[in-house]
Amino acid sequence: MRDELRRGSLLVIFLTVFIDLLGFGMVLPLLPIYADVFTVDPSGWRLGLLMASFSIMQFLFAPLWGRLSDRIGRRPVLIIGLAASVFFYLLFGIATVMRSMELLFVSRIGAGIAGATIPTAQAYIADSTSLEKRSKGMALIGMAFGMGFTFGPLFGFLAVPGGEGEPGPWPGYAAAGLSAIALILAIWKLPESLKPDSRSAAPTGLRWQEFQQALSVASVGMLLTAIFVCIFSFANFETTLSMLIKGSAETQASPFQFTWGQVCLTYAYIGFTMTLAQGLLVRRLAGRISEGKLAGSGAVLQIAGFAIALTAIQQGSASLLMVALGIITSGAGLMQPTLNSLLSRRSDPEKQGAILGVGQSVNALARILGAGLGIPLLRGALMLPYLISMVLMTAALMLIILAARSGKDYGS
Repeated sequence: MRDELRRGSLLVIFLTVFIDLLGFGMVLPLLPIYADVFTVDPSGWRLGLLMASFSIMQFLFAPLWGRLSDRIGRRPVLIIGLAASVFFYLLFGIATVMRSMELLFVSRIGAGIAGATIPTAQAYIADSTSLEKRSKGMALIGMAFGMGFTFGPLFGFLAVPGGEGEPGPWPGYAAAGLSAIALILAIWKLPESLKPDSRSAAPTGLRWQEFQQALSVASVGMLLTAIFVCIFSFANFETTLSMLIKGSAETQASPFQFTWGQVCLTYAYIGFTMTLAQGLLVRRLAGRISEGKLAGSGAVLQIAGFAIALTAIQQGSASLLMVALGIITSGAGLMQPTLNSLLSRRSDPEKQGAILGVGQSVNALARILGAGLGIPLLRGALMLPYLISMVLMTAALMLIILAARSGKDYGS
């Protein structure tokens, strides 16, 4: 098994995850505009459902794609996902032209199905790296997440380049073009990483037994729970931030009132911070510091960041809020790749795709609940989502400590 991915393979895996998160990052800052232009939603539940629809599909399809990749290989699954992304990003652009909330839902549902191949990309890296370099490989996916959140809002700015007016189709069209480029690269440059003798003969499909098998290993169960709590807290934060800083007619008066351009730049700043945290900190510290300690440090940072964010909201201080956002995002950047690396190390190599698929489904379920509940909570009280996230991250820190101290790498 190779110790490092070939350069062409590395680029395609990186682009696969980057493009998926590009669309997700693009939609986040656009949601307040879509809410105002396409629908009337006083309670926030319809808007929350739009955001959650993407993650609902990831929850349902991630194990299916992961198990299918264990059977037929990683390459064909990644190619199918990229081809679907091309179509559904085009549909996203068409939905904005037609001002259709229904088509917008269809495009996000389809993009969620296509984006559920992320655990297959993780399994590709797991196939191709040693245990010692697994964290560095997973951090590459984390970098793609961060860059998706950096450039997604900048593509989103193409929708309203003057800062005012109705959102247009160009973010969707641009994302479709990038998906097409990644698809071509995958077809021509991506070799199969799964050896023939490692392929599973088990039937494909979404099976709840996969969750039961994963939870049967004590440390894996705690890791999955920690991942759920961490992602739920971050989803609470990321899906409400636009409304917090921009304000909304249906939400308690915000002390910030950012312009549309400032909202986009804020999200780009968050993505850039995550890219630095995962591209520099994790890749430099992996191998020197254990995954458990890195993930625990990230949890501590997030707890502190949420506490500072609450103070910033109370004081109406935009500069203090920017400090809080940087700390929260850095903490998330430390946690996500290291928790995925720990999950991979504790899993049977022949079931990497399925177990990582379960991990992605847990991730998606947390995003579903975080997105679905975050906006209604914000409309109840501005500080409530961030107070809940701070409390939950304290519980997550305990889970990470317990998971790191119990269990060991598979086969050791």
